Amino acid sequence: MLFSELIGQEHIINHLTTSADNGRIPHAQLFVGNEGSGTLPTAIAYAQYLLCSKNEDAAACNLKCDKLAHPDLHFAFPVATNDKVKKHPVSNLFLDDWRSFVKNQPYGNLFNWFQHIGIENKQGMIGVDEAEQIVKSLQLKSYEGGYKVMIIWMAEKMNSSAANKLLKLIEEPPEKTIFILIAEDQEQIINTILSRCQVLHFPVLSENDIANALIEHENSFPAEASKIAHQAEGNYNKAIHLLKHDSNDLVFEQWFVLWVRTAFKAKGNAAVIQNLIEWSETIAKSGRETQKRFLHYCLQFFRQALLHNYKANELVFLETQTAGFALEKFAPFIHGGNILDIEKEVSDALYHIERNGNAKIILLDLSIKLTRLLHTKEVS
Repeated sequence: MLFSELIGQEHIINHLTTSADNGRIPHAQLFVGNEGSGTLPTAIAYAQYLLCSKNEDAAACNLKCDKLAHPDLHFAFPVATNDKVKKHPVSNLFLDDWRSFVKNQPYGNLFNWFQHIGIENKQGMIGVDEAEQIVKSLQLKSYEGGYKVMIIWMAEKMNSSAANKLLKLIEEPPEKTIFILIAEDQEQIINTILSRCQVLHFPVLSENDIANALIEHENSFPAEASKIAHQAEGNYNKAIHLLKHDSNDLVFEQWFVLWVRTAFKAKGNAAVIQNLIEWSETIAKSGRETQKRFLHYCLQFFRQALLHNYKANELVFLETQTAGFALEKFAPFIHGGNILDIEKEVSDALYHIERNGNAKIILLDLSIKLTRLLHTKEVS
């Protein structure tokens, strides 16, 4: 992948190429950016630049990098057991899947990857088996005599055992060995790893960059591209899903509408609590990654309702599709008197689900709290 193929991020690209040309290449870097901002494709393009820009046979080198098959380009990413890999899952066992994923969804997120390898109902991680594999692969000499590059995608999914095993290697890597860690949430990376990396923050993509990419790469009409770019919130992955009418958001909307309608009716009506229990059971069966994505969707929906309620219409992009449910009618129930509490409760539920709490209990507890919060009056 070449820098010229990336969407936006010109400032980041200029920084990386200039520092590489001047020989100022940190041995450990952390690329931090929101989903769809291009951290992974930028890391791959940067690795290709390091490996091929001074290679005597640059054409062959670029071809190998394009196929993610260069012997000095290594990857680590979250994995778990699936139908093919029954035990001790490590990234090397998923390389064919990884190559097809990056080719088709270079701006894809963790949930897309888990769907791709059939583990969307599990929580993948970078474990100690992976760390041992990284140590072994980087102890070998460079195959082509230049740099060796290790890209660790979603580094926040590295557990403490793996992180501790890699500490010394990241601090004192072999000669011409470069680590590029990629993360969405810097705070989830342990400090001992963080302190050894030079951090580079990626801004979200501009609406103009996303619209132009949709027109150029997806043959989108300009008006459609502009509308989707506004809805995407700087996330090219989301823009692609919106363009292709991805079904997840429609399902999430149906779950959300049923949830808030039932929660609103439940106050003072004990019989409706059974409906909330059934709703919690339904969501709990969907798998943890889906539950987490749904709760993020809920946070976005509540924020959009708040913006609509306070007439910030230029920032409202959400368009509901559920019959009989309109954002403008729901918006008055979300205001300054309850939005902070709602966000706190949904975020707490996310936290506990990420840590393998009982989803049914967590979601039911959240639902019962929502019955009170939706009836909270705005303080004048």
